[in-house]
Amino acid sequence: MNRPSHFIATLLMALVSVMALGQNVRADYRVVPLPGSINGIKSADFKLNEQCLINYPTGNRDMERNAMMLSQYVEEVTGIHLSTRPSVNAKDNAGNITLLLDPKTGSDEGYSILVTARGVEISGKTPAGVFQGIQTLRKSLPVGAYATVLLPAAQVQASPRFGYRGMHLDCVRHFFGVETVKRYIDIMALHGMNRLHWHLTDDQGWRIEIKKYPRLTEVGGWRNGTTLGHNSPVNDGIRYGGYFTQDQIRDIVRYAADRYITIIPEIDMPGHMVAALTAYPELGCTGGPYEVWGRWGVADDILCVGKDHTLQFVKDVLDEVMQLFPSEYIHIGGDESPRVRWQECPLCQQRINDIGLKTQGNQSAEALLQGWFTTQVQHYLAQRGKRIIGWDELLGCDVDASATIMSWRGAEPGAQGAMAGHDVIMTPVGPLYFDYYQTSSTWNEPTAFGGCNTLKKVYDFEPVADGLTAEAKQHIIGVQANLWTEYVTCEPQIQYQVLPRMAALAEVQWMQPEEKNYADFKTRLTHLVDIYKHYGWTYRAKSLVLEDEDKPKD
Repeated sequence: MNRPSHFIATLLMALVSVMALGQNVRADYRVVPLPGSINGIKSADFKLNEQCLINYPTGNRDMERNAMMLSQYVEEVTGIHLSTRPSVNAKDNAGNITLLLDPKTGSDEGYSILVTARGVEISGKTPAGVFQGIQTLRKSLPVGAYATVLLPAAQVQASPRFGYRGMHLDCVRHFFGVETVKRYIDIMALHGMNRLHWHLTDDQGWRIEIKKYPRLTEVGGWRNGTTLGHNSPVNDGIRYGGYFTQDQIRDIVRYAADRYITIIPEIDMPGHMVAALTAYPELGCTGGPYEVWGRWGVADDILCVGKDHTLQFVKDVLDEVMQLFPSEYIHIGGDESPRVRWQECPLCQQRINDIGLKTQGNQSAEALLQGWFTTQVQHYLAQRGKRIIGWDELLGCDVDASATIMSWRGAEPGAQGAMAGHDVIMTPVGPLYFDYYQTSSTWNEPTAFGGCNTLKKVYDFEPVADGLTAEAKQHIIGVQANLWTEYVTCEPQIQYQVLPRMAALAEVQWMQPEEKNYADFKTRLTHLVDIYKHYGWTYRAKSLVLEDEDKPKD
């Protein structure tokens, strides 16, 4: 009985596919993030089909890779296969897409797309800028199977507002493997982001292989169970863990670099070190015994900085980290470091006396000891051409102004840091912690940390406070959202927590505040979500409609 209807449905689907292949559909450059300018040109549309080639400058490996990626993206989205070729002849541009380096094109990551009936030119000051233009062209294409796509004649230009455009991923509380991290990088690239802050060590596990200290992963990489719910007294009792080998890390770093994303590793110190203390108890003030945490929160046990071999351990670890990550920055954490053990530790107290630290106002001698420790690390890295990033607690430790501050306890610490001469990356809990719920109606949402950071709250965030001086405003160098994974246990949940909020963040990172419009963003977001669907990524569909939190208050 059902066969005729099934046959008809199959036939209709086939007819739709055939019709789509024969249609001339148009691209739309009003993507997310919205380019700075889109100006029409008096010309016929450019016909994008399989007769087109992608030209790139002869001998430039970065631009060759850009061309190959553009070809891949176009085929993934539309089914149209474009071949690539090196070119030095301007006549090759006719009927083709040409990738160009142009020193006159704005900032390092700025781009220009020129479309006429004759051809398409994507230019940038650097290959990274060309790559950003490629992302815009990619997102402008209709999703489906088409023989030809019409590209409207136009000049499209953009430069990002912030040089540091970041996302964070915690692979400690729950461990995610190589392919998951690579897909996260792919999602970042689609949204025009260029920094991945990768959280690799904490109380709940040590996730990076250090060859000089193998027990960090052999012992510290595993816990004997994980708390259920929000730190309930019930533990599942299941051994849990994992880590990245150095070869895997090199592979991921290369993968990110090919997409112009720099990975900044975080090796938290002196706190959040219980996993390391479990592996090497002599690094702590009490000598243990310690156990890798299976619960969440802040541990009292931290590194003993009264011991010289603790400092040597830190340097040895950082030596191997620097070999793996070419990033200018190393993130050293510095947050949530209780000093109760230092208050009771004779070696830490001796260190305080030896270097002459005394309580100053609201800064205890132990707080200044953390500042001293941070300065030792800072100088060690500086001698090797590296800079540190730390959480905003470092502002209370009398650290040198060359330390970059990541402002998480609201935007105010970041403003204070900028006034004091620190470079600052804004990543406040509200609204840029993506482990928070996306709605106040949480009954049918996956378990999250708590709180509520809606899509609109993310979109409306302004990183640069009005009251800052012009000089201090220049120190706000970037914006980042964080995904901690205490309650994020699988890759689909990672994607659900960040999508589509990452799209709102992208407009904060790229656009000037006066150019932003939330209603217009929601309209443009629809097509970006079509791309999410096409790649099979999980996203929060309810964020596409107007929720109570988004409605104007009376």
